[in-house]
Amino acid sequence: MMFWYDHDVSGWGWFAMSAGMILFWALIITAVVLLIRALNSPQEHPHPHPHTPAAPTPTPEDILRERLARGEIDEEEYRRRLAALHAGPLTKT
Repeated sequence: MMFWYDHDVSGWGWFAMSAGMILFWALIITAVVLLIRALNSPQEHPHPHPHTPAAPTPTPEDILRERLARGEIDEEEYRRRLAALHAGPLTKT
């Protein structure tokens, strides 16, 4: 015995099918965009390569020069501090 059913999709079926298709394509497009961004982004290495020289640390004279250039100290203060640096460590007597 054969049963003849109406094979039309109801309103909720169309809604579910449409929502599923929209979500499917949104997922595909998002994956492609993220892949393109990942491939085009500059590669940042959190750990420097062992053969790459490290950035030199600034000397006290460099720091004084930068402070003078930024206007934090005037020329007289710069010269006084530079002379104190070159005089050597202070000793208590």
